[in-house]
Amino acid sequence: MSIHSATAIACPNIAFIKYWGDLDPCLHIPANSSISMNLEGLYTRTQVVFDPALRYDQLTLEGEPVGGIALERVNAMLDRVREMAGIATFAAVDSFSNFPISAGIASSASAFAALSLAATTAAGLKLNEKELSRLARTGSGSACRSIPGGFVEWQAGESDEESYSFSIASPKHWDLVDCIVLVSPAQKPVSSSEGHALALTSILQPTRVTDTDRRLGLCRMAILRRDFASFAEVVELDSNLMHAVMITSTPSLLYWQPATVEVMHAVQSWRSEGLPVCYTIDAGPNVHVLCPGGEAERIAQRLRELPGVLQVLTAYPGGPAYLE
Repeated sequence: MSIHSATAIACPNIAFIKYWGDLDPCLHIPANSSISMNLEGLYTRTQVVFDPALRYDQLTLEGEPVGGIALERVNAMLDRVREMAGIATFAAVDSFSNFPISAGIASSASAFAALSLAATTAAGLKLNEKELSRLARTGSGSACRSIPGGFVEWQAGESDEESYSFSIASPKHWDLVDCIVLVSPAQKPVSSSEGHALALTSILQPTRVTDTDRRLGLCRMAILRRDFASFAEVVELDSNLMHAVMITSTPSLLYWQPATVEVMHAVQSWRSEGLPVCYTIDAGPNVHVLCPGGEAERIAQRLRELPGVLQVLTAYPGGPAYLE
């Protein structure tokens, strides 16, 4: 067998209605559906080379050879691809992200979206968007949302076949900007994968999940109508609910740092002054501050002036995963 390779690029995404907790932790079938936006300008670029000379799978992240859990997760994805393609060849995977990884900016989403597209292509498979979304989900749940473009809904489903993502609006639909506030570039102490497993130890998780369809409907409608006021209300509520579950889990997960709370207070204060702005926070200390495109420069500058803020990245709605 000859050497076959492919390179794919995928954006991370920011969830407006959060995924937290699994019905099936092995297949990452979520406890609830979710809605997100891909982040243009931030990306993971992954090359997969199936080489018959290799005796085992190899992983390079940010230019450094990696083993341990990261390699195990990549190996599991490659095993699924090899089974689908009917091959046994090992692969070398080289992946690079242009933003801090494992810091609450959905690096695993872009990483496994890019990996699923590159690996299947290198293996000679041609999967459609739904099939790719399902495959990416098995590597990292939120990765299924980085396969389609723009504003994306992940249908939770109850099986592998039913759990996948699809676009509800294109990247051009709404001039919405994510001002990503970095208060810490450090890798978070508890990964999202570990956190999902703790969700049901919180007495608040069943209530959060039961109410998700209502919040999902409000968020979807707000996006389709480009109604920022309604969007801000449901997005902040959903973020606060997820972190309430984290904080009341056993053991408790408190990702926030003092600068995280500083940004949250500032955003709410600015909104009370009439600025269209809201926040959402994934599993990590960094804050995603959302606003219409016309306000992005002013909001980003205000954020940079807050104590504890290290950097502010801005991202517009991004497109789907694609081959380079």
